[in-house]
Amino acid sequence: MMLKPFLTSLLLCLGLCSGIAHAHKPSDSYLSLTIDNSGKNIVHGQWDIALRDLDFAIGLDSDGNGELSWDEVRARHADIAAYALSRLSLASSGRKCDIKPGKQLLDDHTDGAYTVLMFEADCPNVDMLTVQYSLLFDVDPQHKGLLKLVNRQGVVSTAIFSPDTGTQQFKLADADRLQQFLDYVKHGVWHIWIGFDHILFLLSLLLPAVLVSRNKKWEAGTSFKASALDVLKIVTAFTLAHSITLTLAALQYISLPSRWVESAIAGSVILAALNNLYPLFQGKRWVVAFAFGLIHGFGFASVLTDLGLPQSALMLALLGFNLGVEIGQLTIVAVFLPLSFLLRGTWAYRRLVFSAGSMLIVMIAAVWLVERAFNLRLISA
Repeated sequence: MMLKPFLTSLLLCLGLCSGIAHAHKPSDSYLSLTIDNSGKNIVHGQWDIALRDLDFAIGLDSDGNGELSWDEVRARHADIAAYALSRLSLASSGRKCDIKPGKQLLDDHTDGAYTVLMFEADCPNVDMLTVQYSLLFDVDPQHKGLLKLVNRQGVVSTAIFSPDTGTQQFKLADADRLQQFLDYVKHGVWHIWIGFDHILFLLSLLLPAVLVSRNKKWEAGTSFKASALDVLKIVTAFTLAHSITLTLAALQYISLPSRWVESAIAGSVILAALNNLYPLFQGKRWVVAFAFGLIHGFGFASVLTDLGLPQSALMLALLGFNLGVEIGQLTIVAVFLPLSFLLRGTWAYRRLVFSAGSMLIVMIAAVWLVERAFNLRLISA
């Protein structure tokens, strides 16, 4: 009775992954608000928005050649400012702040080029600030706005805007550290659940956990304890590895080009799935999980490094985000392991889920690898 919903859920996940070939780095923008420390009721703003997102929303590629030039972006500066600032509202003491756009620059983030929109907001009182954020929510419900707010004393607050949390209020005299921590826990959970390449890598390693290899054939395992122990080793190795590089990258001790990282992550998914079809690392999947987990950690870190937080705020965000990633990962494992163990002896699990599923993962990841390595777009997202 449980076979049909299990297969349906797994195939739905694989289908979603195949339809989102650029799914690793979610759409994020980076909003920085700094309260003027000279006594004026002025908020200085800087908003980094991905050019790919703006092109999707308002169309920047005027010649339609699939590439954005500086002239194309510069010609639309007024439209970019109007579009973005119509989706941002600041208010204090019950009155809206008057926002005036400033100059625009270009900057490179880990996942591509961003426009940097400078602006100033004249507010009646900035002891309490209400921020309403709705950029791209109408076209991309997965979009997140990451806020860095610096008060007059230099204390940094952070927040994450989503369609469910589009309006937030900040008491500038003090930062709610617990709420910031919980926000990043939530963002870490969400990041792993929409990070389809991470999910497929993890699933590729988990699929054989309920099976045993005898005479080059996969057969149903007989012990749930043995399967659970195998999963524990894999998850622990992956967690330890990506936590190491996530921390090192977020603290800016190590930096790798995003294109290299994303390509390597796609390659890791291919190898993990191929190992199910042609065993290369028999009994050593935890080693694979650790080795490639180091690469996946750099992918996790991109959202924090691009925010540019100071050391004190970064540590809080790092702890919360990493904990959220682990919660999201363990949730997947908690659902997958018992169901797969119950169905391990069926033909459908061994042939459809394990063999055909692994082959499908290889094909999906191969598309990701080509796209990321050569900066192509083979599948429309």
